[in-house]
Amino acid sequence: MKERDMAAQVQSVTSWGRLWAMPHQCVALDDPATASRYIGHSSLPGLAFGMGRSYGDVGLNPHGTLWQTSGMNRFVAFDAATGDLRCEAGVLLRDIQRVFVPQGWMLPVTPGTQIVTVGGAIANDVHGKNHHVQGSFGHHVQSFTLVRTDGQVLECSRERTPQWFAATVGGMGLTGVITEATIRLRRVAGPWLQAQTVPYAGLDEFFRLAHDSEQDWEHTVSWIDCLSSQQRGLFMRARPLQQARPDVPLPHPRERRLPFTPPFSLVNGLSLKPFNEMYYRLNARKARADIGIVHYEQYSYPLDGLLEWNRMYGPKGFYQYQSAIPAAHAQAATHAMLQEIARSGSGSFLAVLKTFGPQASLGMLGFPLPGATTLALDFPNHDTPTLALLERLDAIVREAGGRIYPAKDARMSRALFQTGYPRLPEFLPLRDPGIGSSLSRRLID
Repeated sequence: MKERDMAAQVQSVTSWGRLWAMPHQCVALDDPATASRYIGHSSLPGLAFGMGRSYGDVGLNPHGTLWQTSGMNRFVAFDAATGDLRCEAGVLLRDIQRVFVPQGWMLPVTPGTQIVTVGGAIANDVHGKNHHVQGSFGHHVQSFTLVRTDGQVLECSRERTPQWFAATVGGMGLTGVITEATIRLRRVAGPWLQAQTVPYAGLDEFFRLAHDSEQDWEHTVSWIDCLSSQQRGLFMRARPLQQARPDVPLPHPRERRLPFTPPFSLVNGLSLKPFNEMYYRLNARKARADIGIVHYEQYSYPLDGLLEWNRMYGPKGFYQYQSAIPAAHAQAATHAMLQEIARSGSGSFLAVLKTFGPQASLGMLGFPLPGATTLALDFPNHDTPTLALLERLDAIVREAGGRIYPAKDARMSRALFQTGYPRLPEFLPLRDPGIGSSLSRRLID
């Protein structure tokens, strides 16, 4: 690929929350070497852009340049002795899993979707359902190549360049463009998990289940009915099967699409309460004391089976809100947030509650707080009432000493961001001045 083939095209780009669609100068990067030369000579502030799966504005740079990295999607090398995989930054986590799981290797950490790039996973230091065992994605990154807009190309690792490593892991793409990375995979017996679903009624029971499950279950997460006065939910836990199961047929991945955007949100006051009621009762009835066997994709990425599911929120999109509350205030603050949501009548079907383990993020701006409780919810965009609700949730988070996940945010205040991320002053000198985003202009610049 030559530089003259990399002409910018003006495109309207939105995030996964579909709150806005704004014009960007988009440049497709298909080769790390040529991309490095291009990034070092760009005239407009730029930003790396992968699959667009961030909910808010962390991946948007309106009226600036987006360097689209999904074309840099090649495996470079694999060391079968260590499990170290070198790949380009646009490789999807899904592609790594589907190539290497049959060979007995797996990514130690993935988020709730595997349709994200390696570069995006590092930039947002994503976490999964097994944080209490494996930490976040950055804990398994061995090194990466970082291209700065002044032409510098840095080979970063925890040992050689600890500051650059810590600034870039969870640094929201603001220190440069990752073109290649080395990730250490883990050995697995196969794609199967032992899994169990346990209904619970109330936060006391949730926290007891979370605590009691940490030792024997690698993956733990819960769905909570945020409109229920009982604060009931379904606690889902799983662990890798320690032996191969050739007798169990592999599922055939079936991907469906939501083919159109409805004229209004399908998640609304009329649909949400009966849907939550049905979902809870159906799954509580099916929950069994015994342990079933499921494929890792079925357990880990249930929403990936419906592509473009974000359209269900209608033309105005939706806000994702994910908080982390320190352990000392977790139960009280979570209870207060759920009460506020129930009173508002603007609930969420996709309401996920889980606890983090003891490992702090390796990134200066990494989201997971050791031992914290995290609550993630989707809210249809109803303009002023929705924003007012989110501000009330902000007040609870601030009072509890918590933080909001920038990878999913679209509207938190600069003050809340700065109090939630006390290492920000340490990060600022390592910012790349040629890189910017809507989020950086809103919260940092």
